[in-house]
Amino acid sequence: MENISQNDIRYKEAEKRVKKIKSFYMSVIIYVFVNIFILFLNYKALKAEQTIWELKYFALPFFWGMGLLIYGMVVFIPGFFLGKNWEERKVKQLMEDENKY
Repeated sequence: MENISQNDIRYKEAEKRVKKIKSFYMSVIIYVFVNIFILFLNYKALKAEQTIWELKYFALPFFWGMGLLIYGMVVFIPGFFLGKNWEERKVKQLMEDENKY
């Protein structure tokens, strides 16, 4: 097995990626529990003539879920949004702009 130093660039990038994945999983757990709780509260507050299948009860889970889906794509699909190439180009651009002054 290869000896990996904590100062190694690959190690630091892998560590950063693991933190992003962990953050995504925590967001999914929070999403599930909060939305179950909110749907439960909405169900308890229903009046006799209402049904749980009204659109207003699912707006929050839907839009929050769409945001979570996009966040998952950013975490698991490298370069999906402002990827590595963009970062390198932006760093070079900022360095060139700074050298002009």
